[in-house]
Amino acid sequence: MLEVRLGIDPSETQKYTTTLLSIHGLLTVLVAPVVAHFADKTPNRKVPLLMALTLCLVGTILVAWTPSVWALFLGRYLQAVGGSATWIVCFAILLDCTAAENLGKITGITMTFVTAGIISGPTVAGVLLELFGYWATWSVPMIILVLDIIAPLLMIQTRDLPSTSTKTDTPSPLNGDETITDETTALLSDNTSPPPKPDAVDPVDRDTPSPRKGFHRIILSDVRVLVGLSNTLLYSSIISGFDSTLPLHLRDIFGWGSMATGLTFFCLQLPSFFLAALSGMLRDRCGVRYPAAIGWGLMGPLLWLLGMPGDKSFPWAGAEAGGKTIFPCTLFVFGAVSMLVRGSGSLQLNLVVKDMQSKDPLIFGPGGGNARVHSILEMAFSTGMMLGPFLSGVLTEKVGYYYMTFTFGCISLLLSALCFRFLDGKRARGATSPA
Repeated sequence: MLEVRLGIDPSETQKYTTTLLSIHGLLTVLVAPVVAHFADKTPNRKVPLLMALTLCLVGTILVAWTPSVWALFLGRYLQAVGGSATWIVCFAILLDCTAAENLGKITGITMTFVTAGIISGPTVAGVLLELFGYWATWSVPMIILVLDIIAPLLMIQTRDLPSTSTKTDTPSPLNGDETITDETTALLSDNTSPPPKPDAVDPVDRDTPSPRKGFHRIILSDVRVLVGLSNTLLYSSIISGFDSTLPLHLRDIFGWGSMATGLTFFCLQLPSFFLAALSGMLRDRCGVRYPAAIGWGLMGPLLWLLGMPGDKSFPWAGAEAGGKTIFPCTLFVFGAVSMLVRGSGSLQLNLVVKDMQSKDPLIFGPGGGNARVHSILEMAFSTGMMLGPFLSGVLTEKVGYYYMTFTFGCISLLLSALCFRFLDGKRARGATSPA
C-alpha cells in the first residue's frame, strides 16, 4: 500500500509502518478510559457497541481508499478509536455474563474466535492480494464489519446491576404496623415517643452508598494487577513488533513476498486456534501463576532462537542453510507456548475485580467496573502496540534483528519470575483471592 499506491520510497517503508502502528497504540490509550466510563454508566451496552463498529467500518473504508498519506492516517485514527471501543464493550459484556470460576474457559473460547480473525487477516490478505488484487482483499474485512454491525441488533442482553440499597426484605417491628408482645410486655408503655426511624437505628442501611476511593486507585494498588498488566504489555509489544518487522526482515534475509510472509504469520497464529480454549481451562484448574511463569520462561529462549536465522554469527541458520526451516518452525512453537501467557493478564484483572465486587458490590459504583477494568487492559495492550513497533524498529535498525529478539527474550525471563511470585495460584471453587 505504502510503496505501490502512495509511491513511498522503500527505504522509508519501515518508518511509516512504525509511525502508523505507534499512533494507533497512542490513540487507543487516550480513548480507552473515556469509552469505559460511559460504557459503565450506560445500562444498555448495545449503543456504544454499534457506534464503535460503525467507526471501524468508516476507518477501514478510508484506509482501503487511501487517496493520500493524510487519508491513510485519518483512517487509522478512526480504526484505533472504534477498535478500542469495540474491544472494551465486548469484553465488558462477556464479563457481565460469566462467573469467576469459568472466566479462564470462556476467555479462552473467545480468544479462539479472535485468533481465527488474526489468522485469516495476514494469511487471507496475502493470498487474495497476490491472486485477486487490491479491492478483493479489502472486501473481506468490510463484509465482516457489516455483519458485526447487524449482530448486536439481534443480541439479547441481560445485565444485572448491583442494587444501591443494602436493605433486606425481612419485616422489622420498626417498619410494620404489628408489635411483638409476650407475657412480660406492659399493657401501657411508659415511652410515648414515636418509634425511631430506620436510618437512626443502623446508619449502615442507607440508600446512598458510602464514598469510595477512585477506581484506578483501588485497582492499581493491587500488585497482582500490576504484574497482570505487565503480561499484557509485553505480549502486545512482542506481537506488534513482529507485525512491524517480520515482513521486511523476511524479505531481506529470504527474499519472501506477501504470500510467504502471510503463511509465516499463519505458523505463528495457528496453534492458538486449537490451544486457546485448552489454556483457558488450564488456568481455571491450576490458576494463573504457573502457566504464565512457565510460558514466559520458555518464550525467552524461543525469541533468542528467532533472531538467529539471517545473522552472520550463525551460518548454520542462514538463508542457504537451515534458516528457512528453523524460522517458521520456531515461530510455530512460539505460537503454541504463547498460549500459556496470552490472556493471563486479562484473567488476573477480572478475578481481582470479581473478588472486590463480591466483598462490596458497590465498590466501583452502581454500574460496576467491568468496562473500566477492560479499559485498563486496553491501555496496557495499546501501550504495547505503541512501544512494540517503536522499540523493535529502532533496535532492528541500530543493532540488528538478532539483538532485538534477544532483548525481548531477556525481558520475558524477568517477567516469568514476577508471575511466579505474585500472580494467583490455584483457587478453591467459589473462593476469593486475598486482597
